[in-house]
Amino acid sequence: MNKYWGLVIVGGFVEILWVSGLKHADNLLAWAGTGLAIYVSFALLIRATDKLPVATVYAVFTGIGTAGTVLVDMLVWGEPVNLTKIFFILLLIAGIIGLKLVTNETDEKEVGA
Repeated sequence: MNKYWGLVIVGGFVEILWVSGLKHADNLLAWAGTGLAIYVSFALLIRATDKLPVATVYAVFTGIGTAGTVLVDMLVWGEPVNLTKIFFILLLIAGIIGLKLVTNETDEKEVGA
Protein backbone atom coordinates (compact mmCIF):
# COMPACT_ATOMS: atom_id res chain seq x y z
CA MET A 1 0.00 0.00 0.00
CA ASN A 2 1.19 3.46 -0.84
CA LYS A 3 2.60 5.41 2.12
CA TYR A 4 0.31 8.32 1.35
CA TRP A 5 -2.83 6.16 1.45
CA GLY A 6 -1.64 5.00 4.86
CA LEU A 7 -1.57 8.64 5.97
CA VAL A 8 -5.16 9.08 4.77
CA ILE A 9 -6.33 6.00 6.66
CA VAL A 10 -4.57 6.96 9.90
CA GLY A 11 -5.84 10.54 9.54
CA GLY A 12 -9.39 9.22 9.10
CA PHE A 13 -9.13 7.18 12.28
CA VAL A 14 -7.73 10.16 14.20
CA GLU A 15 -10.71 12.15 12.88
CA ILE A 16 -13.02 9.68 14.63
CA LEU A 17 -11.24 10.50 17.90
CA TRP A 18 -11.58 14.25 17.61
CA VAL A 19 -15.20 14.15 16.48
CA SER A 20 -16.02 12.00 19.51
CA GLY A 21 -13.98 14.44 21.59
CA LEU A 22 -16.10 17.35 20.41
CA LYS A 23 -19.19 15.60 21.72
CA HIS A 24 -17.83 14.15 24.95
CA ALA A 25 -14.98 16.41 26.14
CA ASP A 26 -15.84 17.84 29.52
CA ASN A 27 -12.53 19.05 30.97
CA LEU A 28 -9.44 20.92 29.87
CA LEU A 29 -7.37 17.78 29.27
CA ALA A 30 -10.06 16.22 27.07
CA TRP A 31 -10.37 19.46 25.08
CA ALA A 32 -6.59 19.63 24.68
CA GLY A 33 -6.57 16.04 23.39
CA THR A 34 -9.37 16.90 20.98
CA GLY A 35 -7.42 19.89 19.69
CA LEU A 36 -4.29 17.79 19.24
CA ALA A 37 -6.27 15.13 17.36
CA ILE A 38 -7.71 17.82 15.05
CA TYR A 39 -4.20 19.06 14.30
CA VAL A 40 -2.80 15.56 13.69
CA SER A 41 -5.67 14.45 11.45
CA PHE A 42 -5.45 17.51 9.23
CA ALA A 43 -1.64 17.42 9.14
CA LEU A 44 -1.85 13.83 7.85
CA LEU A 45 -4.53 14.83 5.34
CA ILE A 46 -2.44 17.72 4.02
CA ARG A 47 0.67 15.53 3.76
CA ALA A 48 -1.26 12.89 1.80
CA THR A 49 -2.40 15.48 -0.72
CA ASP A 50 1.23 16.06 -1.69
CA LYS A 51 1.06 12.94 -3.87
CA LEU A 52 -2.62 11.96 -4.12
CA PRO A 53 -5.63 13.68 -5.73
CA VAL A 54 -7.15 16.13 -3.26
CA ALA A 55 -10.79 15.29 -4.04
CA THR A 56 -10.27 11.55 -3.62
CA VAL A 57 -8.22 11.97 -0.46
CA TYR A 58 -10.81 14.24 1.12
CA ALA A 59 -13.69 11.92 0.19
CA VAL A 60 -11.91 8.88 1.66
CA PHE A 61 -10.82 10.82 4.77
CA THR A 62 -14.31 12.12 5.53
CA GLY A 63 -15.87 8.77 4.66
CA ILE A 64 -13.68 6.98 7.18
CA GLY A 65 -14.45 9.66 9.75
CA THR A 66 -18.19 9.59 9.12
CA ALA A 67 -18.60 5.82 9.09
CA GLY A 68 -16.26 5.41 12.04
CA THR A 69 -17.98 8.08 14.11
CA VAL A 70 -21.41 6.53 13.58
CA LEU A 71 -20.05 3.09 14.48
CA VAL A 72 -18.27 4.39 17.59
CA ASP A 73 -21.45 6.19 18.66
CA MET A 74 -23.40 2.93 18.36
CA LEU A 75 -20.78 0.59 19.85
CA VAL A 76 -19.24 2.78 22.57
CA TRP A 77 -21.69 5.53 23.43
CA GLY A 78 -24.94 3.55 23.27
CA GLU A 79 -26.52 5.21 20.23
CA PRO A 80 -29.39 3.00 18.98
CA VAL A 81 -28.40 0.53 16.27
CA ASN A 82 -30.50 1.13 13.19
CA LEU A 83 -30.49 -1.07 10.08
CA THR A 84 -30.87 1.97 7.85
CA LYS A 85 -27.73 3.50 9.37
CA ILE A 86 -25.85 0.23 8.88
CA PHE A 87 -26.97 0.08 5.23
CA PHE A 88 -25.75 3.59 4.51
CA ILE A 89 -22.46 3.03 6.34
CA LEU A 90 -21.89 -0.04 4.13
CA LEU A 91 -22.80 2.03 1.08
CA LEU A 92 -20.33 4.71 2.17
CA ILE A 93 -17.58 2.14 2.71
CA ALA A 94 -18.27 0.70 -0.76
CA GLY A 95 -17.85 4.22 -2.18
CA ILE A 96 -14.56 4.70 -0.33
CA ILE A 97 -13.23 1.40 -1.65
CA GLY A 98 -14.44 2.29 -5.14
CA LEU A 99 -12.66 5.64 -5.08
CA LYS A 100 -9.45 3.97 -3.97
CA LEU A 101 -9.74 1.37 -6.73
CA VAL A 102 -10.29 3.90 -9.52
CA THR A 103 -7.46 6.17 -8.39
CA ASN A 104 -4.63 4.66 -10.38
CA GLU A 105 -0.90 5.32 -10.37
CA THR A 106 -1.21 7.71 -13.34
CA ASP A 107 -3.55 9.99 -11.37
CA GLU A 108 -1.20 9.94 -8.38
CA LYS A 109 1.88 10.77 -10.48
CA GLU A 110 0.12 13.62 -12.32
CA VAL A 111 -0.75 15.27 -9.02
CA GLY A 112 2.83 14.94 -7.78
CA ALA A 113 4.30 16.43 -10.99
